[in-house]
Amino acid sequence: MTPYSLAFYLDVVTTGTVLGVSHADFPEQVAKVLGPDCAEGTFSDHDMYLGYGFVEFFWNRASAEHSWSGHHFTLQVHRLAHRKRVDVHDVLRARYGRFTYRLRFEKLQRLLTRRGVPLVEIPEIPTTGPYFRTFWQPDSHVAVTVIGTHGEYETPDDLRVGDVYSVHGPVAAEEVAWRRAQQV
Repeated sequence: MTPYSLAFYLDVVTTGTVLGVSHADFPEQVAKVLGPDCAEGTFSDHDMYLGYGFVEFFWNRASAEHSWSGHHFTLQVHRLAHRKRVDVHDVLRARYGRFTYRLRFEKLQRLLTRRGVPLVEIPEIPTTGPYFRTFWQPDSHVAVTVIGTHGEYETPDDLRVGDVYSVHGPVAAEEVAWRRAQQV
């Protein structure tokens, strides 16, 4: 058994889901699994999110007459460094137990490799490098963003180089190809 929150991260990176809920599920399906106790927000009639502590799901739609279409989910792992209990939703705590305030990428990658789940480094979007490094899981299309180097006003002071900043998905193979093409 993998201890505490590591099992959660392994599940997300391996499956591309949070407790079985994917980015493509409707808001009602996410609320059914994660519960109604969440932060809900809209940026306009076209974009909305549900926040469950450091776990967030995002949707968009063409107009108010259309249904929501899942866009992505993000685990804002960096928020855990603030050590606020509300950052880990009760549903996650009940399932996985205690969450550590920092996630070391080296440990996560080692455990994923043991399970046969590889992560490949992909180029950063030019505006984020060299402060961040991103690793992608080709089967689940989940990406893990890691602090690559410390930068004043660029990276959180309470994280170290090698700490996971966020986990998000999906990152499509086409985006990975585009990032690689930008490096040429």
